[in-house]
Amino acid sequence: MTENANKDDTSKQEITKSKFPNISSNWFYLVILIGLGIYFFSKPIYQTQETSWVNFKNDMLFTRDVEKIRIVNQELVEVFIKKESLSKEKFKSVLPSQEILILAKPHFYFTIGSIDFFEQQLKDAQANFSDKEKINEVYVKRDSWWSNLLTWIFPISLLIIFFSFWKRMNSVGKGIGGSIFDFTKSKPAKYEIGKLSSITFKDIAGYDEAKIEVMEIVEFLKFPEHFTRLGAKIPKGVLLLGPPGTGKTYMAKAVAGEAGVPFFSLSGSEFVEMFVGVGAARVRDLFDKAKQSAPSIVFIDEIDSIGRIRGAAVSVQTNDERESTLNQLLAEMDGFDVNTNVMVIAATNRPDILDSALLRPGRFDRHIFLELPNKREREAIYKVHMKPLILDKAIDLDYIVSQTPGFSGADIANSCNEAALIAARSKKNSVDVDDFIEAIDRIVRGLEKKSKLISPDEKKVIAYHEAGHALVSWMLKNTEQLVKVSIIPRGQSLGAAQYLPEERQIYTYSQLIDNLCVDLGGRTAEEIIFNEASSGALDDLEKVTKQAYVMVANFGLSKIIGNVSFYDSEGLSQDFQKPYSEATAELIDLEVRRLTNEAHERAKLIINDHLDKLKKLAEYLLQNEVINIEELELILGKRNFEVVTKKNNLQSLTA
Repeated sequence: MTENANKDDTSKQEITKSKFPNISSNWFYLVILIGLGIYFFSKPIYQTQETSWVNFKNDMLFTRDVEKIRIVNQELVEVFIKKESLSKEKFKSVLPSQEILILAKPHFYFTIGSIDFFEQQLKDAQANFSDKEKINEVYVKRDSWWSNLLTWIFPISLLIIFFSFWKRMNSVGKGIGGSIFDFTKSKPAKYEIGKLSSITFKDIAGYDEAKIEVMEIVEFLKFPEHFTRLGAKIPKGVLLLGPPGTGKTYMAKAVAGEAGVPFFSLSGSEFVEMFVGVGAARVRDLFDKAKQSAPSIVFIDEIDSIGRIRGAAVSVQTNDERESTLNQLLAEMDGFDVNTNVMVIAATNRPDILDSALLRPGRFDRHIFLELPNKREREAIYKVHMKPLILDKAIDLDYIVSQTPGFSGADIANSCNEAALIAARSKKNSVDVDDFIEAIDRIVRGLEKKSKLISPDEKKVIAYHEAGHALVSWMLKNTEQLVKVSIIPRGQSLGAAQYLPEERQIYTYSQLIDNLCVDLGGRTAEEIIFNEASSGALDDLEKVTKQAYVMVANFGLSKIIGNVSFYDSEGLSQDFQKPYSEATAELIDLEVRRLTNEAHERAKLIINDHLDKLKKLAEYLLQNEVINIEELELILGKRNFEVVTKKNNLQSLTA
């Protein structure tokens, strides 16, 4: 019985569908039929010919062939030819058939500019006509019924098509979060229980302190009674801060995978639209959805797109839409209405431009900084990304990690992938240290360009330039360990000296001065060997200039300028007004020139004292293109940091 009933219901539904087809499609076809009907019914059986006043006067009026004229709307003259005159040869083209005699339609027409002028012309032309010969004038005012009808049908048809399309998009949009007109609705990616992120805290290496902070958020949501029994309140917001690639979004995905509550994720830019008020409406809609699923988490990535400082000097023109969106977000997070069991997690790499009202306790109670990983953390991150790789047994992880200071988690993941690709390209069975070093070089300096055409003279200049960097860094105490020199072009550079960086948090005056000498070593070597400098030191000069200005204007390492710093920690623009006078600016310029000139003279003394080693190093580079630390020690000797010079003023320059 049940099966038969189901079959009957199915057949009834099919009959109903056949009786009632798609209404929107019928309306569309009806509009087309109406338009075609208007077109064909308004089209005359024959075509009235256009003429001019001169032809009308000479060929029709003076020959007494005109029966009457009809003046329509004081701008169009319709000419009717006499019945007996239609047989004339000049009117043969007007009558393809005798139907025109029955219909009595006008045969010719022409337009006039002024009715008064036309009447005077017509009167003058008929001055010699008798009363019987004068033609009759008929004045009519005509409205086109089909054009009037079209003015009603066309907008109504557009409305019908518009609402039919709206209805269809609504029915389609139900499966994707609403219709196309729901632009005030937020469309976050929702991770329900059972459909959560596959990433957990086990997948996050390094950042142990930050991970503990974030894991406590999960504890708040899973076991709130452990904290509320002592009177503690669950934090309302957590802000993840840090440079790009440090894992802020990855950390949020781990929270989504561990929390076990609905997780709403979207970007800050999705709130802002060209329509006024849409951003605030989307914020309200987002929090309404989160409250309905409470306890829940809202994750806003790149919150700086809507959380900028209101009315800041950096903004030439304020954006009212963005500010209204921010105001609504502030009210939802901690406004008059009580907002419970909804936690907000946000991420940004520009905390300096966020509004202070957004950063205060009660909104974002916790600020978790994800800085660039140190050596120990980079080692842990490398171990995670090396798991899927087939590694060589003699892999030296410590050496690889030491080559990547300043690398973020994303850079490390990229270097592991690039190393595997390089090994596969070389048909190797495993990934070794050389593949990782090659991958790191490719990330830092760019793709190797062996096919780049370089003349022998240019190659010689490059070799002595890089040898100058290497020699000066080898002889100075406060420089990083040199491990390799290459004159193989990579990216935009024609050569490079590779160092083993140290993990430093602060830099002393001596270290900064030595770095200036090393950066100027290449240009100095060119001047000594070739008696002139080249444009190859552009990047070196840029680094030297910036570092010297930072030493003088920011670090307070100039005795003339004194213990002052003009560094702007708030990130506000100084393009319109400098925080110092013109006199101070001149002193800063003089100090920068003094530092760079002294570093240049110091590099010149070192190279002149070891000119033979410079030449040996450059010749080796010209023959082999790459020199490693073993060959460097054979040519330059062990580093003892005791530079013997022919001039005694070297110590005075370093003091």
